[in-house]
Amino acid sequence: MGKVITLFKLLPKKHQILLSILSVITMITLLFPSEEAQASRQTQGVTNNQINTRYDVPLAFRSPDRPEGIEGQTQDAPNNVTPLSSAEALAAANHSATETLESAHHRDVEHFDVKNGDTLAAVFERAGLTSKDVYEITQLPLAKQNLLKIIPGEEIVISKDANGDLTEVRYRVDAISTLVITKAQDKYSEKISEKDIEIRPKFTSAKIKSNFWNAAVDAGLNANQIMQLSTVFGWDIDFALDLREGDSFAIIYEQEYAEGEFLRNGNILAAEFINQDERYTAVRYTDGNYYSENGTSMRKAFLRSPVDFKYVSSNFNPRRLHPVTGQVKAHRGVDYVAAIGTPIKAAGNGRVIESGYSQFNGNYVFIKHNDTYTTKYLHLTKRNVSKGASVKQGQIIGTLGKTGRVTGAHLHYEFIVNGVHRNPRTVDLPKSESIARKEKSQFDALSKQLMASISQNKQTQLAMQ
Repeated sequence: MGKVITLFKLLPKKHQILLSILSVITMITLLFPSEEAQASRQTQGVTNNQINTRYDVPLAFRSPDRPEGIEGQTQDAPNNVTPLSSAEALAAANHSATETLESAHHRDVEHFDVKNGDTLAAVFERAGLTSKDVYEITQLPLAKQNLLKIIPGEEIVISKDANGDLTEVRYRVDAISTLVITKAQDKYSEKISEKDIEIRPKFTSAKIKSNFWNAAVDAGLNANQIMQLSTVFGWDIDFALDLREGDSFAIIYEQEYAEGEFLRNGNILAAEFINQDERYTAVRYTDGNYYSENGTSMRKAFLRSPVDFKYVSSNFNPRRLHPVTGQVKAHRGVDYVAAIGTPIKAAGNGRVIESGYSQFNGNYVFIKHNDTYTTKYLHLTKRNVSKGASVKQGQIIGTLGKTGRVTGAHLHYEFIVNGVHRNPRTVDLPKSESIARKEKSQFDALSKQLMASISQNKQTQLAMQ
């Protein structure tokens, strides 16, 4: 360095000045490289990335999808990364910011259990909502209909954004329906979100040991299905008197599921009932009615019994001793015992020809169904129909009681055919119309499929025993 300085001093003054200027220019060039050189160094840095090594990517390279060559690029891969323009970089940054806002929209989600004594206001207060939110939500029609009826044990889900402002309220109305209230830009919207229902067929069967109800419960049927089954076969089988130990039934019915979760049992699709070695079948068609497997309507023109009774206290008997007078007097009907107030149903369609009160009959109703059939109902507590009224099968015409000359509460029921009293429990009841001819082929295909399924399931079940 000393020799260089000595030589510099020996140079002419003019040369010393020129050499100093050149030195300064050289230093500036080395300290501040051109943009091309800087870009070249950045590009080379990308090329030298290592496998499975994460790198911080400059903002200009960021986009919703990972650019090729930025992460996970092999050393031998071509360098085909192109820097984004300013407009592209800005769009990528805005997209990233939008995604961040959307993810933060429901960032704070809390579940609040409804406790004893809770009101909606109390739950919302625990959630930190404003009184304005509470008021505006309770003015929404669906919210007013559902949220004001909350009960202990239920749950309300509340979502807030990053600023702690309400964004959504969710309340499960039932197994398939959820009330969703959304708040956006200080405006509320509400809707009922429903899960898709999946219908699955289910087979079950049972043999009667003690009584029909217990057998049906053991088979997995609910109360509605048990009543449905007894109604379907109620025109042919007296479920209070005709059933015997060893009788059996097998049915296929609907089960409803939502997102794989069992919801409830549905309609009976097909059934077979063995009563005292006699086989009865029923198939539900698309019209909602039940027919035997060959298409004969299960519905008869008359109900076998017009009341849901506990037992029969006195059967049809032409030479019965009267319980009050002790004299032989024909009992031309059937006495059904049940609780006072039990509904009495019209056995069939018809017109009320008598509705009144007498010393012996108490409150009574007589119905003429046509020129052949007439039914009579005695000892009612109350009459719901007047003389001349038209009635439908199953319509409530009064309630069971103990008016008139009786020893206890019961319904005295008479069935008259062409003016002659017949035993209501054994008389052949006329059937309603069978399935329409134009529907017969479609029904036969459905019936064959369902009854074959019942038979196959019974055989499988028997083989497993």
